[in-house]
Amino acid sequence: MIKLQRTILYWSVSALVVIFAVFLLVSINQKLDTATTTNTVSFSGEGKVSAKPDIAMIEFSIVTEAVTSKAAQDDNSNKSQKVTDFLKKQGIEDKDVKTTSYNIYPKYSYPGPVIYNQMPERSGEPKIIGYQTTQSFQVKVRDFDKLSGIVDGLVSEGVNNVNNLGFSVEDPEKLKSEARAKAVADAKKKANELKNQIGIRLGKIINFSEGFSGYPGPYYMEAKSVGGGGVSGPSFPTGENEITVNITLTYQIK
Repeated sequence: MIKLQRTILYWSVSALVVIFAVFLLVSINQKLDTATTTNTVSFSGEGKVSAKPDIAMIEFSIVTEAVTSKAAQDDNSNKSQKVTDFLKKQGIEDKDVKTTSYNIYPKYSYPGPVIYNQMPERSGEPKIIGYQTTQSFQVKVRDFDKLSGIVDGLVSEGVNNVNNLGFSVEDPEKLKSEARAKAVADAKKKANELKNQIGIRLGKIINFSEGFSGYPGPYYMEAKSVGGGGVSGPSFPTGENEITVNITLTYQIK
């Protein structure tokens, strides 16, 4: 009986010790987490980089119409071949020319209004009278000195619509990397200034966040702005593309 009581007492005490140890460990971790969260300081930095565009993007369409779908497609194919041959002569590589859409639409004739004292047509359904084929392209131009001549030449070779002309930077990630480096340097400069001003000791960086704006993708001008109405020798100001990166560095305070 006494042995049984000792055994029960032993296990009871052991259980209490384990519970106390777990409670103590959780309490210590919470205090450490609180200390880590509280003893931090954050600094923001901004970096801006500007660059002139190095590629022009031209979007254009060839539209053909015929009584049959095949005839409309054949005509479109012939004109498209002339256009691609023209672009090759201008030094445009195959990788820089692509079809962005290809559509075939029927053209309808709709019954007219019923005239007084005349019998209307038996069928009021619209009739297919032909087909329209539209092929749209996008071409990259790297030599801006040829840009005006290429736009004029496209129309001469059978292009119906020059829809958009835009300018962009081909490798925007390089600009983003440069802007990020400037932003980090800006944040670290602020950290060192504050450290010297108030005498704190900064530890390691424990968090980093980033945001950016002005991603240097293509910006476009409308066709009417680029000589779509037949004006000879249009000029195309390219301007500059700018990207801004904002970062935040969070330091531990020793």
